[in-house]
Amino acid sequence: MHHPFTPVASVPVDPRKALVHEEGWQSWSPSGAYALDATPPPSSRLRAGRGRPHRPANANWATVCYRPGVTVPAGTFQGEGLLALDPGDGSPARLWAAAEPTREVPSIRLVSGDGRVAEISADGPVKEWTGPDIPSVLGEWATGLGLDAPRPAPTVWCSWYEYFTAVTEDDIHENLRAMDTLDLTVDVVQIDDGYQRALGDWLTLSGRFRSRAGIAEKIRSRGRRAGIWAAPFLVDPASDLAAAHPDWLVRDTAGGFAHAGRNWGHDLRVLDTTHPDAAAYLTDVFTTLRAEGYDYFKTDFLYAGALDGVRHADTDALTAYRAGIALIREAIGEDAYLLGCGAPMLPSIGLFDAMRVSPDTAPHRRPEADDYSQPGQDPAEFTGAARQWQHNRLWTNDPDCLMARPAVETRERWAAHVESTAGLMASSDRLLSLDRWGVDTTRRLFEGVTR
Repeated sequence: MHHPFTPVASVPVDPRKALVHEEGWQSWSPSGAYALDATPPPSSRLRAGRGRPHRPANANWATVCYRPGVTVPAGTFQGEGLLALDPGDGSPARLWAAAEPTREVPSIRLVSGDGRVAEISADGPVKEWTGPDIPSVLGEWATGLGLDAPRPAPTVWCSWYEYFTAVTEDDIHENLRAMDTLDLTVDVVQIDDGYQRALGDWLTLSGRFRSRAGIAEKIRSRGRRAGIWAAPFLVDPASDLAAAHPDWLVRDTAGGFAHAGRNWGHDLRVLDTTHPDAAAYLTDVFTTLRAEGYDYFKTDFLYAGALDGVRHADTDALTAYRAGIALIREAIGEDAYLLGCGAPMLPSIGLFDAMRVSPDTAPHRRPEADDYSQPGQDPAEFTGAARQWQHNRLWTNDPDCLMARPAVETRERWAAHVESTAGLMASSDRLLSLDRWGVDTTRRLFEGVTR
């Protein structure tokens, strides 16, 4: 439910120097600082924070990668729960932050009609902070939450960016052998999307895998930990779960199923974890995976759990989302490592060991339709750098995977970005495809992780 916007502050600014930081809704939502007098820039100026704020290129991406149901008027800056301003006149940077960030995340707007005064408004309660500059005031706000420092992150090999959904059990075996051959200090071998038959049918294998427990045992027998991917709140309409238990799915206010966007060539549904039987099913999924030997879990497309809709229990979407993540944590145990991705940022505070803080990377730099929520090295670097203040304050930042194979465009620049974040270090290459530079870089970055 969205409330009217009410005035919060009026701030004098130097229009030539002022910067505005917009915090996006979830992992993939563009976040960063822009010039107050933002004008259409050449692409080379985007990285200096000069360009227009990034907005969704189509309605599907607005649902899957931005804050669903929320639009931003032309000529307006908007942050979801956080918006910061450097007035550019030597006065302190100012931050407007959600008063209760895990319970209510207001949209916060800034407009400057005459260019000399910034007018800030919000559609919910906010508090104001000040600091010497934008990264500092954001960091001070995060420190003020009083969270414990995250545990050290393991090094990871992930199947996604080489094999995508076509990954096979034999691919995992090949890379396990290659880790030994290349002497790579990989702690976790994480199987990504493709082992399951359908979204929602997490315990039913695709034809490319023979045994989840068997491959986990093989990984562990080589002295490494077994990791696995899931999108716990997404359900494919063609899945067995959707057919057998339509009452487990979130509905919209018109009585149809809530729409989580379109991906994998399907319209997607949302699992209602406030339904006791759906909650029991999800608990069983993660309890089973944990019992099979997996203790590293990448949970993805988590925005779906925070979508508005009619649920079995009369509860708001953010409460349902946090309860769903808590259910997963209880099933896997406190000792397991939990990574969030595609997750609403502020509502996830205090729930995860690590968090993806940017859109997906890719073998190419530019995103499709120049939408900075879409896969590409440029958007991953833009938002990842702008969220560096979150690292070791809210969680361990995940800048997304290192790709060091020769086919990756500007691989040296991407590797430098991953290294500079000092965050979660994960490789996602077919290791035998790496040339000397790729092997040396992967080894060096992994060995540089503080243990």
